[in-house]
Amino acid sequence: MPAVPGLRSVYAKVGRLVYFGRMLDKIRLLAAGRLPEDYRENVGIGFDGRCCHFLRVKHADLVARVAQGGTDEEILAWCHQQGGERSDQDCEVWNGFMMKRGWRDAGREVLLKRIVESKLTAKPIETMFDYIEYDEERDPAATRPWLA
Repeated sequence: MPAVPGLRSVYAKVGRLVYFGRMLDKIRLLAAGRLPEDYRENVGIGFDGRCCHFLRVKHADLVARVAQGGTDEEILAWCHQQGGERSDQDCEVWNGFMMKRGWRDAGREVLLKRIVESKLTAKPIETMFDYIEYDEERDPAATRPWLA
């Protein structure tokens, strides 16, 4: 599936967190009627749900906050106000978990299924982040975004 205009990489950080900015993009694109149908079924669940759980905020509350406007950093600060600040170590564990999901864990079976369904078996995909990047026509092996 080609990249969606306005939907950033899973690796892009807001503050100390990977994925959070992508979740905000999905919320904004859905509100604007520009989020492709294939993405809509997972809004608020999957990685979105994990991210909200990590931040201790409800997805519906986050959607309402995003609708009020503000920068990504302001919205992340709001999340910390609602659910409590996360330590550097918490964020390091979060980022490591997210970047490695699907590699030697319970997410592997789903990952392997998606790789086949998307005809990406020739790509060096080890994680769900790799899968999403290749599926959206970005090459994480070339850019190595996990080092940023």
